Amino acid sequence: MENKKILIVEDEGLVALQIKNELLKMGHAITAIYGSGEEALKGIEAEKPDLVLMDIKIQGEMDGIETAELILKQYDIPLIYLTAHSEENTIERAKLTRPYGYLLKPVNAKELQIAVEVAIYKHKTDKEKAQLTKELQDALNKVKQLSGLLPICASCKKIRDDQGYWNQIEVYILDHSEAEFSHGICPECMKNLYPEQYKKILKEEKK
Repeated sequence: MENKKILIVEDEGLVALQIKNELLKMGHAITAIYGSGEEALKGIEAEKPDLVLMDIKIQGEMDGIETAELILKQYDIPLIYLTAHSEENTIERAKLTRPYGYLLKPVNAKELQIAVEVAIYKHKTDKEKAQLTKELQDALNKVKQLSGLLPICASCKKIRDDQGYWNQIEVYILDHSEAEFSHGICPECMKNLYPEQYKKILKEEKK
């Protein structure tokens, strides 16, 4: 797996050091370790990590969930929660921030490795899906189809639109499709409208 830059937000020094060492063994880089949400928010712009490991219970006025909410509003960075608590109300709050995983402390090295790999992979596929969805929506927005019964004048060939107005056929098609027109004149119309010019063209073709 490609090595990533990881930011750790953990106020317990020994826990943070253990996690850092395990991640370094996996080949990842540690951009920084912060003990509070305020510090993390100040440093994340400069660090630009690929993944954040966020302890829920941290120092400062904000807990990890509040910090995560602010990070997610500004950055497209996957996040894994670290917690020694599994209270239902805490988990429910954490769910709202759409984390890419949870790790219970003390963190098991193998579980850490799996959580990191899954988070990075899932975030990558989520971005690819979002891009494909955007491209599909852009394509759908450009598609205009002519369908159904079109009221057309038998004489002048104008088409009546949904509001009851009669439009030149080329105007109607331009408004309801991606087609473009280049004007010319067919041989029959050339013969009827410009007989002298038509005769000259026929003579030129016979030469």
